[in-house]
Amino acid sequence: MPLEPLSQKEIEDRLSELPGWSLDGDRLSRSYRLDSHFAAVALVVHIAQVQEALDHHADLTLGHHTVSLAVHTHSVGGAVTEKDFELAGRVEELSTGHGAR
Repeated sequence: MPLEPLSQKEIEDRLSELPGWSLDGDRLSRSYRLDSHFAAVALVVHIAQVQEALDHHADLTLGHHTVSLAVHTHSVGGAVTEKDFELAGRVEELSTGHGAR
């Protein structure tokens, strides 16, 4: 089944299920604060593993104690799809285990 861009309403409804995530232009975005740089690097590694498993990749930015993501689907012109929310949900699960806030 081909991916379809989600409507603005669908995006807003789904974002209500993901506290901390927002729509930034045409991307879902979220930043996490961690207790140390090492914890931030570890979170990035685990996110990368999930991205590979899903064959869907976010733009990741690693800071001293932060990890930021921007997620959209290139194959549908950079729009937000269900696949983006799947990745965001998996990242949320990971972040909890890493003590991210």
